[in-house]
Amino acid sequence: MTIQATIRRITDPRDFGRVAVVMGGSSAEREVSLNSGQGVLDALKSRGVDAHAIDGIPALLDAVRAGHFARVFNILHGQHGGGEDGVLQGALDSLHIPYTGSGVLGSALSMDKVRSKWVWGSLGLPTPKFMPLPRGGDVHAAARHVGFPLIVKPASEGSSVGVSRVFDESGLDDAVTLAQRYPGNMLMETLIEGDEFTVSILGREVLPSIRIVPKGEYYDYNAKYVAEDTQYICPGLDGDAEAGLRSLALRAFDALGCSGWGRVDVMRDRQGRNWLLEVNTAPGMTSHSLVPKAAAQAGVDYAELCWRVLATSFDREAGGAA
Repeated sequence: MTIQATIRRITDPRDFGRVAVVMGGSSAEREVSLNSGQGVLDALKSRGVDAHAIDGIPALLDAVRAGHFARVFNILHGQHGGGEDGVLQGALDSLHIPYTGSGVLGSALSMDKVRSKWVWGSLGLPTPKFMPLPRGGDVHAAARHVGFPLIVKPASEGSSVGVSRVFDESGLDDAVTLAQRYPGNMLMETLIEGDEFTVSILGREVLPSIRIVPKGEYYDYNAKYVAEDTQYICPGLDGDAEAGLRSLALRAFDALGCSGWGRVDVMRDRQGRNWLLEVNTAPGMTSHSLVPKAAAQAGVDYAELCWRVLATSFDREAGGAA
């Protein structure tokens, strides 16, 4: 499924100038980011791009202010130094340095799962029933409102960090204790029982969906980054069902003001209804990651994918991205 593409076609690696691949950082997803970043760096260099690794936001901003880089490939993950929550995007905007991924609004909204859901709900887009859960709030009252089974997770983390599935009252307190290890508030939402899908977006192209089939009960951190027995079926659906899922993913992406590239995670229940979970504005690019798998299905290898993601930064340079 392709919506009219706006990515500028770049054929000469010199057109990118000197590129900072910013990775690592200080969020809970640092190790995943370092892994992603090394892959991106190697791929860009293999295509002749003058790319260099930078660890974290302070080092990046020092280098940018000193005039060392023309643009930034942001492969940081998470918030609070993770570079995915709008803070880095605002700093780079103020310095007039183009970068990959969504801008301030799309990054901030996507990182905050509660506000993402408020936006989707206001537009009639399907997302599981949920309750924001501030620290010190009555978690048992919230659980009665949402109903079991449910999910407890930090409202602003990724990579399944701090996530628990809770089937009755006995598991609730431990789930909250785990989620509270991470900064910010929590989120409680209905556990949708069914199949997990993800849909990647590159520019205005919606890549084939992936149905994720973990060996264990669900797609947790281990299944994402460690296990070798998780199955990835791409495309995840056929015909009208696949088209409908991709269309919903693009609507969800646009609703949050996202741009450049990203990944939309969706649950599909036993009745065939799709439920939006979250948008990732700087998705993983490790050997286990999902965007490269979807791109490969569409005939785009890893190095070409990195090139195309970097090329989306020209849309921002021209003022075309939010």
